[in-house]
Amino acid sequence: MIKVLIQVAGGSSDRRIYDERTLEYKETRHGSHPYIYPYGFILGTRAEDECGVDCYIITRKSLGAGSIVECEPIGLLEQDEGGEIDHKILASLPDEKAEVSQELLREMQDFIHLLFSAHPEMHVTVGRILPREEALLHIQELREE
Repeated sequence: MIKVLIQVAGGSSDRRIYDERTLEYKETRHGSHPYIYPYGFILGTRAEDECGVDCYIITRKSLGAGSIVECEPIGLLEQDEGGEIDHKILASLPDEKAEVSQELLREMQDFIHLLFSAHPEMHVTVGRILPREEALLHIQELREE
């Protein structure tokens, strides 16, 4: 199980920004497109960009921004942002079974390309969804001690 601080509720374009070490709320940024799934970062992790590991929770349940949710990793979405690897964990709630499928991959690819269409200077590539084991390994490698 992992704990994720929700920054963007599914269906919202408002992203709450937190100090990722203290979890203190800093500000809200308004994006150009609503997120298809709740989005946040995994507590206790630190990626190369000095931020927590990004995570989408594949659910239609309403998870409010600012809440901390326990979930289970189901896959690792390959993503490259301007030459920098920025993979995303895909997770599901413990009482739900989200399916990793080609449909989910297309949905995520379409959404991420739409999200970055507001930033044409950024070249973003979305690859495959790697299996759960790769997600667990990615999280383990980026755990803070």
